[in-house]
Amino acid sequence: MIRRTLGASLLTAMFFAAPALAEETTVRRPIEGGSLHEGRLDMVVYYVPVDGDLLEVTATFAPKGGGDPLRVVMGLADRDSVAFSMPGYQGSLYAFSRYGEEVSVSVEKGIHPQAESPTY
Repeated sequence: MIRRTLGASLLTAMFFAAPALAEETTVRRPIEGGSLHEGRLDMVVYYVPVDGDLLEVTATFAPKGGGDPLRVVMGLADRDSVAFSMPGYQGSLYAFSRYGEEVSVSVEKGIHPQAESPTY
């Protein structure tokens, strides 16, 4: 009985502690756009090739409740990955990965539920 209760408690804790992948998009060509709409920010993303092997990825985030958009521009080489939260919106983690000419973007919601309210 104790083993079964402990196992169920551990499984429940792992379920609530692990973030759920909420949404993903992949951009496969230059200037092609992708978008994500999970959480309190809408995001659009595209890339253009730049010097050498870099792709310049531009992501624009618009608060659903209104306000100024936020923009991130980054250079990604093949097999680069980066993940971050937007200031004031730490409840969502945005991950960008490049493989060849494809850039995949995902958002995981629920990373820091206590920080879901914007802090300025």
